[in-house]
Amino acid sequence: MMQPPQVEAAEGLSASSPAPAAKPGGLLRCNSPLAQVCLIGLVCFCLPGMYSALNGLGGGGQADHTVADNANTALYACFAVFGVLGGAIHNLLGPRTTLFLGSLTYPLYVASFLYYNHRPGSQVFPVIAGALLGAGAGFLWAAQGAIMTSYPPPNRRGTYISLFWCLFSLGSALGGLLPLSLNYRRGSKQVAAAASVNDGTYIAFMAVMFVGVALTLLFLPPHKIVRDDGSRPATGDATHSSSAATEAGEVLRLFADWKMLLVVVPAWGNNFVYTYQFNNVNGLLFTLRTRGLNNVVYWAAQMLGSLGLGCLLDFGFASRRKRGLVGVAVFAALGTAVWGGGFANQLRYTDGEWPDLIDFKDGRRYAGPFLLYCSYGLLDAMFQSLVYWIIGALTNDSRVLSRYSGFYKGVQSAGAAVSWQVDVHKTPLMTQLILNWGLITVSYPLLALLVLLAVKDEDGSASSSIEDCKDNEPPTTFH
Repeated sequence: MMQPPQVEAAEGLSASSPAPAAKPGGLLRCNSPLAQVCLIGLVCFCLPGMYSALNGLGGGGQADHTVADNANTALYACFAVFGVLGGAIHNLLGPRTTLFLGSLTYPLYVASFLYYNHRPGSQVFPVIAGALLGAGAGFLWAAQGAIMTSYPPPNRRGTYISLFWCLFSLGSALGGLLPLSLNYRRGSKQVAAAASVNDGTYIAFMAVMFVGVALTLLFLPPHKIVRDDGSRPATGDATHSSSAATEAGEVLRLFADWKMLLVVVPAWGNNFVYTYQFNNVNGLLFTLRTRGLNNVVYWAAQMLGSLGLGCLLDFGFASRRKRGLVGVAVFAALGTAVWGGGFANQLRYTDGEWPDLIDFKDGRRYAGPFLLYCSYGLLDAMFQSLVYWIIGALTNDSRVLSRYSGFYKGVQSAGAAVSWQVDVHKTPLMTQLILNWGLITVSYPLLALLVLLAVKDEDGSASSSIEDCKDNEPPTTFH
């Protein structure tokens, strides 16, 4: 007797997927999702974490922000391209090779600023290193997105995202201690000439980054990952490896995928805000040593933001769709409050001049701007965790998720590339703030719409795989 077509499709998908393994034992298995997510968290602790700590100083630790602005423009322009392509590259090369190639570009970028310390005015090396880092970061973050969204059990995805974000942010927080400790005396008001960090700061960052490069060699391919219940991450047709032609076609299809089109504005706005926050809040208002301290707390606040939202997205309500909508609502409320505070603070220096730098010893004068800057960090982690959770809820297929993550990072980086040039051209700071606030505000309804249309309450891998095979058309009814 002929079976209904939907049943045949489901059986066909399960037949091409790897058979569930016996329930594994041991908490610290190398092939567990927990171990692999912790490992990618440690890699990002050492690589993007240190990069973020350096960038958070404002101007990459340089007195003149121009070299960092130009290097970051090249970085994010290349990141925009290789971010979109990164998912395809990950599917072709696998996580270990993709991460290793991407990781090598991080210490090179820091080395270029060490070089610039001795050859001020020569921007060629930093700009080239920035472009190479853009390509490498595209590789790394596409692999990271695939690991973080496809390996965990679907009902604990928010928790795993929070775990990753805490490890990544911890790297940035501890990285902030390096310039704070190595430039403590040089950054006081009494030593006004010390506006750029010393060589030891850059060397320390590079040393940590090389540890991250070594850690990338420990990753396993997706088909070897086994969850605690014996299931494995979905990898599409496990009997066939992907091809360059297939991946090229799938990448092109992303630009017509309505789900990805709804992600464009949130992705663009997410990193667009960094230039303003790093250069024109932390980099403009505070002494050098205080910038390092602010960085520590900024990234510590990111850990709190990600943990809080991750718990809400996994445990808040029985309905996954409702959890997503509440997550968007919480983010919107906090975002409006924080950017409103930023607007009030910006009114104090609309001309971009802040003659008397704030030091952490200034007491009440320090408290307000410090709290605002930390709130920016809290909000950023909530934003990124929310978007990753929504992307992870769209499908369980690791190949599809690597492409989705790459597209997200590519668009995100295109926005960042533009934002660095906005700063280079001395755009009024109030204009920059309004642009940032506007992009974040427009993101709220778009993310809510994506949750309503695309996030389903069931987590079954078979049904998710069937959905992946359907045409990317938005549903016309909600249920």
